[in-house]
Amino acid sequence: MVSNESRLSKSQFPLQVRHLGLQPYEPIWQAMSQFTSERDDATIDELWIVEHEPVFTQGQAGKPEHILEATDIPIVKSDRGGQVTYHGPGQLIVYPLINLRRRKLGVRDMVTLLEQLVIQWLEIYRIESYSKADAPGVYVKQDANDAKIASLGLRIRRGCSFHGVSINIDMDLTPFSYINPCGYKGLAMTQLNALLTPPLPSKAILVSTLVELFTKKCLYPKCNTATICGSRR
Repeated sequence: MVSNESRLSKSQFPLQVRHLGLQPYEPIWQAMSQFTSERDDATIDELWIVEHEPVFTQGQAGKPEHILEATDIPIVKSDRGGQVTYHGPGQLIVYPLINLRRRKLGVRDMVTLLEQLVIQWLEIYRIESYSKADAPGVYVKQDANDAKIASLGLRIRRGCSFHGVSINIDMDLTPFSYINPCGYKGLAMTQLNALLTPPLPSKAILVSTLVELFTKKCLYPKCNTATICGSRR
């Protein structure tokens, strides 16, 4: 019997894009974990676009000493890679639920793909940015120093990715001062609205340009879009 996967090359699988809106962190984490556990070789890849309610998330190897100040913002121990970070309204978070084996991508390939996605996306808005070999994410120069605009953390299970990248757009950056972001003491954080002359492009435009770029970089023939209010399930 010929499987669905053998009938389709990796470039023929479409991409399902889900716009989830503003969501609490844990139900989305649980949903993408369940999706990854239940998918098979015929499951198409998905790209989830979301904002989270305020939350600190610790990676698997997260060290408590990187949380500098007690606040009323919840702290969630996650199963992604990396140290502590902050999520809140005004971020653009992208969760790529990708079959890496089907696309012949390794973990480092996926990290590089996401970093280059953000770098090329920022180029659209004439913002020069870069990655760093020893500190995953995307950075810009501010006052001759590194300032981080996008943080990255992944988990690979059964050859498939979940978690992803968060890009600071127009948010309150104060909670980053309560932690060592991504485990780096004194790391400056920045956001898109600090780098662009007003007015900021609409959220819809920012998202659509990012999704279009991701689709082209990964050679998806098309993407299907769903806008979902409330949790995915």
